[in-house]
Amino acid sequence: MDLISMLGNTQQVQSVLENQKPGVRQLLTGLSGSAKTLFLATIYKQQRQPLLIIESNMFQANQVAEDLANQLNGDQIYTFPVEEVMAAEIAVSSPESRAERVRTLSFLATGKKGIVVTSVAGMRRLLPTVRQWRDSQTQIEMGGEVDPKILGAQLAEMGYHRDKLVGKPGEFAMRGDIIDIFPLDTENPVRIELFDTEVDAIRSFEADTQRSIENLESVAIMPATDLLANAAQLEMAGEALQADYQQTAAKITAKDDQKALAVNFETPISRLLAGERLENLALFVDYLYPDHTSLIDYFKNSGLVVFDDYPRIQETQRVLAEEAANWQTDMLGSRRLLPAQKLLVDVHHLMKQDQHPHLYLSLFQKGMGKLKLDTLGNMPTRNVQQFFSQMPLLKTEMSRWQKQQQTVVVLVSDAKRVKKIDQTFHDFEIEATVTTKTKLVAGQIQIVQGSLQNGFELPDLKLVVLTEKELFNTAPKKKVRRQTLANAERLKSYSELKPGDYVVHVNHGIGEYVGMETLEVDGVHQDYITILYRDNGKLFIPVTQLDMVQKYVSAESKTPKINKLGGAEWQKTKSKVSAKIEDIADDLIELYAQREAEKGYAFPKDDQLQADFENQFAYPETDDQLRSTAEIKHDMEKVRPMDRLLVGDVGFGKTEVALRAAFKAVAAGKQVAFLVPTTILAQQHYENMLARFADFPVELGLLSRFKTRKEVTATLKGLEKGQVDIVIGTHRLLSKDVVFKDLGLLIVDEEQRFGVKHKERLKQLKAQVDVLTLTATPIPRTLHMSMLGVRDLSVIETPPTNRYPIQTYVMEQNAGAMREAIERELERNGQVFYLHNRVSDIEQTVDEIQALVPEATVGYAHGQMTEAQLEGVIYDFVQGKYDVLVTTTIIETGVDMPNVNTMIVEDADHYGLSQLYQLRGRIGRSSRVAYGYFMYKPDKVLTEVSEKRLQAIKDFTELGSGFKIAMRDLSIRGAGNLLGKQQHGFIDSVGFDLYSQMLSEAVAKKQGKKVAAKTNAEIDLKLEAYLPDDYINDQRQKIEIYKRI
Repeated sequence: MDLISMLGNTQQVQSVLENQKPGVRQLLTGLSGSAKTLFLATIYKQQRQPLLIIESNMFQANQVAEDLANQLNGDQIYTFPVEEVMAAEIAVSSPESRAERVRTLSFLATGKKGIVVTSVAGMRRLLPTVRQWRDSQTQIEMGGEVDPKILGAQLAEMGYHRDKLVGKPGEFAMRGDIIDIFPLDTENPVRIELFDTEVDAIRSFEADTQRSIENLESVAIMPATDLLANAAQLEMAGEALQADYQQTAAKITAKDDQKALAVNFETPISRLLAGERLENLALFVDYLYPDHTSLIDYFKNSGLVVFDDYPRIQETQRVLAEEAANWQTDMLGSRRLLPAQKLLVDVHHLMKQDQHPHLYLSLFQKGMGKLKLDTLGNMPTRNVQQFFSQMPLLKTEMSRWQKQQQTVVVLVSDAKRVKKIDQTFHDFEIEATVTTKTKLVAGQIQIVQGSLQNGFELPDLKLVVLTEKELFNTAPKKKVRRQTLANAERLKSYSELKPGDYVVHVNHGIGEYVGMETLEVDGVHQDYITILYRDNGKLFIPVTQLDMVQKYVSAESKTPKINKLGGAEWQKTKSKVSAKIEDIADDLIELYAQREAEKGYAFPKDDQLQADFENQFAYPETDDQLRSTAEIKHDMEKVRPMDRLLVGDVGFGKTEVALRAAFKAVAAGKQVAFLVPTTILAQQHYENMLARFADFPVELGLLSRFKTRKEVTATLKGLEKGQVDIVIGTHRLLSKDVVFKDLGLLIVDEEQRFGVKHKERLKQLKAQVDVLTLTATPIPRTLHMSMLGVRDLSVIETPPTNRYPIQTYVMEQNAGAMREAIERELERNGQVFYLHNRVSDIEQTVDEIQALVPEATVGYAHGQMTEAQLEGVIYDFVQGKYDVLVTTTIIETGVDMPNVNTMIVEDADHYGLSQLYQLRGRIGRSSRVAYGYFMYKPDKVLTEVSEKRLQAIKDFTELGSGFKIAMRDLSIRGAGNLLGKQQHGFIDSVGFDLYSQMLSEAVAKKQGKKVAAKTNAEIDLKLEAYLPDDYINDQRQKIEIYKRI
């Protein structure tokens, strides 16, 4: 027996099934939380019909879908996510949402049984007809016929974008008889090779290396967007739009309005009439789909439509309609919309006309409005009390349930935890058996591996379901499904060469890259890249020597001095740098030797207490976290004092790794000092640690200005006597009056933010103890070798699995969109960052936002405030005193603000790529969906670089996927911090890459390792070996392919 079969025989389930007839409206009250999803799972299992569940918002929809997936293993459960903020959905939909919608529509078009969960916003979206969707999917098979021209047109209609190389889902490329396609639903792109028009080979391949993975017999290609449009549709849409435009223009008399209307509509009309697809096609969806098809049309007539929490759905509908009306008014006022343009389905009218059977769920009967109902039912649910790890309390309650012969099911997230909870129950003499979901026995207490959002009690069934949330107040370890879009974007575009770039040739110095050309030398054709030097000197380098050339990157983005070909100048520069590098290498080797000679304390191996502490972590650890933890423990267990640097982006779980090291030290009877740069950060770490160490005998202390003198004195005494195990503090920790009884581990957060004096004191503290330094500034991999002598390095590059991707929108600045975005965040009790990077008029911006959203409290922060002022504002914001913080890029690094999940960036085109990533990393740090709006001034022509940056940030919605690119951008600044200011000049004179290479070679030499020197010597076979233009026309792509060859 399982939970679903227990519910299956109830009168309430049978009543819903019996009355499931066209047009019948049923109401069921009493259900809440996960009891509701269990009921829906039962209905789905007992009937043979699809289910459409409508929630008030997507956050709720995702939770319900997750619960259903946990109860219906392997069944078809889909979501249909649509952005609620009108302006964002019209501007550009997030790639993840688009991919999920496409998957859902493709599934529904098959007519199979399944469940789709969506929001009110999802129901109002206009869609292509079911027939068009079915017809758009294409299957390519080995030996079949393919006309490249027809396939190209078909892919364009399906929303695929043609590019020179495929790098991310939704792109295709054509070169001769080779067609590359990256479908939305596959991990890797697919290559189709033709012999004339016959399919000769189909294989999947890696996007970044172009290497084949496996041969395929066939490939099914689903659309890349839910905005399908063929040339004929686009032309018809253009004609309808033109008619409405002419009608509106005839009624306008003001010249400015006429001009604005012409600017906004003439280009789209002419492009549509020519059958061209527009970037902002969503704005003209009404003309594209005159049938007004919506999601409900994709369901069979017999499917059941469920309205979950109907009163809230009605309220959401009202709010969304009001917001859409405000947005449309703004757009009509600025002549960006025509009065006849309809962008949405009227959900209220649609549901009134709909003949599917409807099931309305509501906790109470009131608030149902004027709804005419055919049947009423009630299934009472009780919430289960929270036990907060109080086992005696749980035991009492369990005894009561046993006397009442209740069936108690304890759901635990993984097998390891099942064992642990079984042991805990045994220790407290709670009789329970470990079993599986399908082998439940009535009237017993059972522990089962499984997961739900929350526990519940169904009195009619004598059933109690408990989760870890009720037992220990911890969220179950859950995994968000990773999308194939995660790391798909190719990284080449940021280190690629384009004419005009500065390059460094290892033997000839710095010049300017001119381009690539095919030259005939000794009767043999080959491709050469051309570099221009001072006094018009030209160097032609065969592509076989590309490894001798690097793109020039400086420490401070300076324009370099171009060298002269053949002169001694470059060799002199290299010699100077080489001499300096020798000194650095000597210092590094000396430091390395010193470290090896030092004697510290070797910590013992992990014990059971350590395992218990680590098992209590509420989330699944990433591989990087586990690897870093193992590296740190390995260092701690050596006699040599540890000096390890742990690098990881904000929110990637560095703190948990540090806490495991701290616990290891405390378990061995040592004290731990946790040094942080700001008071707020100290307070946050302190509060987090209180919660994390709550079940263990660890005494914590805090030294900061938030503590009274009396409390500080008590902490200092405790440290001296050994009564305080872990102390967290700002630079106050470095004062002379802080004396430890037995310090074993020092953890330093963001060391680069401490002053010179503090660093000197740190050196003294570091002498005999193990040191772990945490930083969010990525350190370049190329410097890893050269840092061997200074410290060991652990890197966390994988984001935690329990986060949703940040939904990113790139759009023109628009007051309506900003108001909607802020109101939407406030509605879910969240907070907003508004990025405005000019101190001069920041207060004016605060007033504008205050006028836009009067109910919000708005504060501001910038770098010209004193440290105390800035800390005060940020502390108030963290405590929830402000809803919106208007800030410059000073946004505190490291401070955890999980409640901030919307960010609006003004003039986003002014920022560097890494800045955009870092800024965006400040949101999306909880299990809620976060939204980033990157705005630029209306009608502004963006430079190619700005456009690329914004495109990249839009593509990298997936959390952490930008880390690798940002690393490249950040590494240049990171290099300066690492090696000190005096190094900048040397880095600038030879370029960052060559400097790093020379340094790591020098260190290797000093350590007695062999280093292979680079020379111009090569074997020339006098064979023609080049890529002709008719195969690859684009120079940048050619260089990329040559590098790979």
